[in-house]
Amino acid sequence: MSAPDASSMLLALAVLVLVCQLMAALARRLGQPSVVGEIVGGVLLGPTLFGGRLTDTLFPTDVRPLLGAFANVGVALFMFLVGLEFDRRVVRQQAGAMGWLGVGSLVVPFGLGALFALWLLGAHPSRQPAVFVVFLGTAMAVTAFPVLARIIVDRGLLTSRVGGLALALAAVGDVIAWTVLAVVVAVVGAEGHSWRLLLLVPYAATMVFVVPRLLSSRAVHRLSRRATALLVMAGVLASGAATEWMGLHLIFGAFLFGLVVPRTGLPDGFREGLGTSVEPLASFLMPIYFVVAGFRVDLSHLDATAIGELLLILLVASGGKLLGVYGGARAARLDHRSALALATLMNVRGLTELVLLTVGLSLGLLDPELYSLMVVMAVVTTVASGPLLRSGIGSSAKGEGVLGARVPEPGPRVEDREQPPLMKP
Repeated sequence: MSAPDASSMLLALAVLVLVCQLMAALARRLGQPSVVGEIVGGVLLGPTLFGGRLTDTLFPTDVRPLLGAFANVGVALFMFLVGLEFDRRVVRQQAGAMGWLGVGSLVVPFGLGALFALWLLGAHPSRQPAVFVVFLGTAMAVTAFPVLARIIVDRGLLTSRVGGLALALAAVGDVIAWTVLAVVVAVVGAEGHSWRLLLLVPYAATMVFVVPRLLSSRAVHRLSRRATALLVMAGVLASGAATEWMGLHLIFGAFLFGLVVPRTGLPDGFREGLGTSVEPLASFLMPIYFVVAGFRVDLSHLDATAIGELLLILLVASGGKLLGVYGGARAARLDHRSALALATLMNVRGLTELVLLTVGLSLGLLDPELYSLMVVMAVVTTVASGPLLRSGIGSSAKGEGVLGARVPEPGPRVEDREQPPLMKP
């Protein structure tokens, strides 16, 4: 890289970090997740304002691929942390109510989204309409597990039944969403290289049976914490590269690597050390992903037709989640207030939706206009969850959680307590 390119790159990174911090701080002050501010910051830096001249000045065309590379590393590390913190016990503990709730949380919004996609094909034709329908149905059904976890902690619902159900549903939904997306990526992105997908079976077997044994081996026990963290980060990137090369997306390899890290048979503090070692770098790079995604959002040409589509998208996305989850919760014999609280929490989409939409745009399943409208939907549904909960849907008498579960007495603020990496501001 020449000196001018290096200076442009460093300046672009400095601007991104500053904008991310300012917008994230503003979002938190307004009671919103940091990701909301970061996405809005990316939209403001994108072509929506000043016809894209601000974007061209601050982020020249030759710099953007480098920013995209940083963003991909960030999303890989983030997905590793998601897999690392995925707790299957949460799903098992709520197994009794998962049947009806799974139908309401996943099947209903997916079905409505798929029907809506058939209508959208008239205005947004696709070369692969069946794949487009499946993809959009998945986008309507997804819930952002990490953002949801942060909201549950902040609202003091972590020990309540509604909080446990929401976490379990979101965890299962995320796994299903990534699985469906993997199939979509394989169908769309593996043209001419379909033979590479045959390597998926030995790759998955290696990840499930070999990697955990290596990580719990005596050789790893002898390594320093820093060496272990570097070894794991190399494994995450290599796993992401493998799935990318096979025709899937790098997020699947990174997520699976985190998922297979064993919970037992490891040195004391091994998993916690991984989180604290990887989280700072992921926290630095992941906002770049959101801002770069915001570059592609252009709301400057919205007309009456586009605004009408946006309203329909919001109606289908929120209606499918709210009605589906509420109906499933009532069928599972939750009371009215708890069912509303659960439906409101499951309507949070945030960064999981954004990752999914960005993959859809890169595959050509979404055109820039529809991508922009879907990003707005993701932001609006996430922003709306806080005010709805604060208005009393998810609250109850002082000292009582939803469904009568006791909420701990006020202690240190959430920001002052030690939290898993994904729940930090």
